[in-house]
Amino acid sequence: MKILDHGTVTSPLGFKGAGCHIGIKKKNKDFALIVSDVEAKAAGTFTTNVVKAAPVLWDKYIVENVDTVKGIAINSGIANACTGTMGEEANEEFARIVGQALNADKHKVLICSTGVIGKQLSTQPIAEGIEDALKLLSDSQEAGIDVATSIMTTDTKPKHIAVEIEIDGKTITIGACCKGSGMIHPNMATMLGFITTDINISKELLGKALKSVIPDTFNMVSVDRDTSTNDTVLLLANGLAGNKEITTEDKNYEIFKDALYYVNEYLAKCIAGDGEGATKLLEINVFHSLNTAQAKVIAKSVCTSPLVKTAVYGNDANWGRLLCAMGYSGEQFDPYQVDLYIESEFGKLKLVENGMATDYSEEQATKILSSEYVKANIDMKAGDAKATAWGCDLTYDYVKINADYRS
Repeated sequence: MKILDHGTVTSPLGFKGAGCHIGIKKKNKDFALIVSDVEAKAAGTFTTNVVKAAPVLWDKYIVENVDTVKGIAINSGIANACTGTMGEEANEEFARIVGQALNADKHKVLICSTGVIGKQLSTQPIAEGIEDALKLLSDSQEAGIDVATSIMTTDTKPKHIAVEIEIDGKTITIGACCKGSGMIHPNMATMLGFITTDINISKELLGKALKSVIPDTFNMVSVDRDTSTNDTVLLLANGLAGNKEITTEDKNYEIFKDALYYVNEYLAKCIAGDGEGATKLLEINVFHSLNTAQAKVIAKSVCTSPLVKTAVYGNDANWGRLLCAMGYSGEQFDPYQVDLYIESEFGKLKLVENGMATDYSEEQATKILSSEYVKANIDMKAGDAKATAWGCDLTYDYVKINADYRS
């Protein structure tokens, strides 16, 4: 697998992107298009929140009932969630406007929205701005970065990647971008994510591949324990790479799935590291657990603990908070069997052995925790299973950002 420099959704063959400001926000880019030269098969995963935004309901229907799509349109600034019938009508009109501009039926257009919940989405800026967006459509790297930038809300930087693999002597490219910084918690997908690929694969296996990598990537991310109303990950495959269609779970399918996993994991870590107000990416690794389910629950419990997150922010090796979060996770284990390490580019240090403190150096622990990428490694010494969760520290700025989010 080859990682492309500054790759994004426009890296695969036949995909174009555009991002611009059309007036939904007061300033900054707020509208994006991802369009395939030929219609593409689509797969998706969606929020588990009972309160689902209008575009989530629309996309879920399209993915489940329409064979191929022409593209995706995204607005930032307004979530079009909790907006009732008016919101559903606005979403449908959004799809109609974009579909007409692309010479496609409205049901060939997937829609995503992100921003403030409860505000009605006016389609007037979309109708007035669509032609300008079409003029910007390009397969250039810059256009792909514009897409990643236009979907941002409280994100501090665009998040994107592309990789290449080889199947049947053909070069296959997977490109992706996402947004996510706040209202991030495991339970499908905790974000908006867009993945494009030129692989030729059946719709059934495309969906299966996406759903197989979500649980260990996007579902293992948390910033603030809030699962959004708009969380969506969409995957489009247009087949232009020219490989023989993948219709069985063979070696080629596994190669594709492994690359897709890498892309999703990369983006998941980008989201965690760019959490609202965050200064650090926090990774929790649980090893030698009784089973994978237990490892995941414990990793998430530690990763989402406000006290753990504030300790990491303060470079405080307060390991008791980690054991406490393990203990209230609901999983049964022997605390006097647990070893705990912290790790970063500044070294690795065992803080706990068999549930009790080691004679570690507080000065060295503080140095390790001062990194922008901190790992806590938990050895349960009870089995062979493992899991990883990603999050971030909890800072004063998180409160500031969310206290005046609508201002």
